Amino acid sequence: MRKTLVAVAIGAAVSLSACSDNEQQATANQAEQQAEQQPEQSQQAATEQNPFYEPSPLQYQAPDFNAIEFEHFKPAFEKGMQEHMAEIEAIANNSAEPTFENTIVAMEKSGAILNRVSSVFYNLSSSHSNDQIRELQAELAPKMAAHGDNISLNANLFARIKSLYEQREDLGLDNESQRLLEETYKDFVRSGALLNDEEKAQIRDINEQLSSLTNEFRDGLMSLTQENVIFVEDKSQLAGLSDSRIQGLANAAESRDKEGQYAIVLTNTTRQSILAELENRELRQRVWEASANRGTGNTETDQNPLVKQLVKLRADKAQLLGYNSWGDYVLETNMAGNPDAAKKMLRDLVPAVVSNVNREAEEIQQAIVADGKDFELAPWDWFYYAEKVRAEKYALDSDEVKKYFEFNRVLEDGVFYAMTELFGITFKERNDIPVYQEDVDVYEVFDVDGSSLGLFYADYYARDSKRGGAWMSSFRSQSGLMEQKPVILNNMNITKAPDGEPTFLSFDEVSTMFHEMGHALHGMFSDVKYPSLAGTSVSRDYVEFPSTFQEDWMLNEKVINNFAKHYETGEQIPQELLDKVLAARNFNQGFDTLEYVAAALLDLEYHTVEPGTEIDDVQAFEKEALERNGVLVEAVPPRYRSTYFAHVFAGGYSAGYYAYMWSEVLAADAFKHMNNNGGLTLENGQAFRKEILSQGNSKDPMQQYINWRGQEPTVEALLERRGLTDPSID
Repeated sequence: MRKTLVAVAIGAAVSLSACSDNEQQATANQAEQQAEQQPEQSQQAATEQNPFYEPSPLQYQAPDFNAIEFEHFKPAFEKGMQEHMAEIEAIANNSAEPTFENTIVAMEKSGAILNRVSSVFYNLSSSHSNDQIRELQAELAPKMAAHGDNISLNANLFARIKSLYEQREDLGLDNESQRLLEETYKDFVRSGALLNDEEKAQIRDINEQLSSLTNEFRDGLMSLTQENVIFVEDKSQLAGLSDSRIQGLANAAESRDKEGQYAIVLTNTTRQSILAELENRELRQRVWEASANRGTGNTETDQNPLVKQLVKLRADKAQLLGYNSWGDYVLETNMAGNPDAAKKMLRDLVPAVVSNVNREAEEIQQAIVADGKDFELAPWDWFYYAEKVRAEKYALDSDEVKKYFEFNRVLEDGVFYAMTELFGITFKERNDIPVYQEDVDVYEVFDVDGSSLGLFYADYYARDSKRGGAWMSSFRSQSGLMEQKPVILNNMNITKAPDGEPTFLSFDEVSTMFHEMGHALHGMFSDVKYPSLAGTSVSRDYVEFPSTFQEDWMLNEKVINNFAKHYETGEQIPQELLDKVLAARNFNQGFDTLEYVAAALLDLEYHTVEPGTEIDDVQAFEKEALERNGVLVEAVPPRYRSTYFAHVFAGGYSAGYYAYMWSEVLAADAFKHMNNNGGLTLENGQAFRKEILSQGNSKDPMQQYINWRGQEPTVEALLERRGLTDPSID
């Protein structure tokens, strides 16, 4: 499973990650305690009874968290890399003439132990980490990078692949096999297989540095979460928050040995949801500044040096491989093709978006004046007064709406229900399968004919051991060759209500649940032969299409009426309130779109710098880049600033954050087309599944879309979806 291992080596995780892309009876913390109590026994178990050495005995080889201890990871990685390299060497040095079976298929079948341990370890490093896991991850990063290079830069192995590639038209391969061969050859070339020995040595050095620095940036994000907690001593400063939320802040403080105080923990975006509720402007400013300035040197963890080094190394690597920039290298294999196309798509939106922002800012300034205040709108004021404008324009009480978005109902009667209506699948909870943390639930997914499709792990609640954001990943990907069924994960960071109280979701959180389920089904419905082409193993600007497409089903009348019910009475959401929710859907879209576009353009600016460029001041570069693209608006900062831009500097989206908007063009066009042809029906769902969700990377992405839609997408549906129709945009 070559691509899977290379992705793991650079720390990619779906959400992809492809997001990514990356806990009940045995947690990592418990493993740590057990190791302290019984070090000799644990070490012996790690080497003699390591659960990663053989396939898991559980259904679909789901990880057996009852058996897994922290001490098992390092020996399994070491043995896994050793055995995998022996398999690769046997393939590369095979005396027989190269064939598709003895070379490409053999590579697909290699690395079983390494795949098993990698899938568990790197998922835990994101979902349920601790100091031990982070230390081991840092130790493994250069080793895994070197392991990937030892494969992709193996001259004998590449010679066999090249020989097959050059005669590919005469091998009698089926379409999927030929695509795998072409993709394998392309990957090796892009990894440096055509370079001379000196250049290969340089690539190895750069890859090792990139792996370590990326891991360091990721660890820094975890540290920043702890360093930037805002502690409040005076409860009166929390005016505007519900009693339940205040209690949650008290619990968070108590868990940090600050009993009697209140702790506001930041999520990994510039915006913070609590800003919409806090009446105290001074506290709003404290929260916003802690969020926006994290990692800039305002606390112990300074991410600026890492940003500089990562940008420079990526540009140097691109130059070695013959590209003008890292962006040119990355986007060569994406639908966009090059950075200019991605920038154009984003810049074409800017005039209409900024125009919307200016109108929204005027309305918010009027709300400030109406509130008897005389200050100018600042970033920390936007959400608080935007809610006032929303309430006035739509007479919408967001707290009242939340009472109809109770977590369990949203999941079971919303997300699961919509997937049943569209695809005929059902979810059955499996309490017999061990998990890595008590809040994780496991479901078996059954197909429309009643057969079992795979397993789905639902890890929705926030905790200190989890990184920020929302993402999909997998413990096992689907493969006909390996006779594997998928074992898929969804992660979010929903704040769990105190014990005995219901957890309510915001509108955005409901939308995100549908989004991540879209990723999950992309993995669950995969129906390909080769693991390297399975599920979400597609280009960055295509992988977000199936997930974004699922978001809009939450507002389908049949779906929302099924789950949006009052948490106490069970009464369906009143039509009048629902109409207000739907009318308010595009509210604040100028802000939402601009903060995203600004971040996406910032990403592309970093990754189109010329090789050799030294960034002296990260904050100055950021400001100049935003100004150059016409998106420097003081009240609307980028969704992610440089020092906590996880997608770009800790994940797999460098030069690819634009992909969400690119994919949304596809998603909006697809959703409009489906609604124009029957809407939420099993027939429509099965057609979408057949041509899109089951294909993985076995076919060209645009061809998949054309096979289903009959034509390429247009941008009109996107503008309608976001309420940004403007005749000045073509």
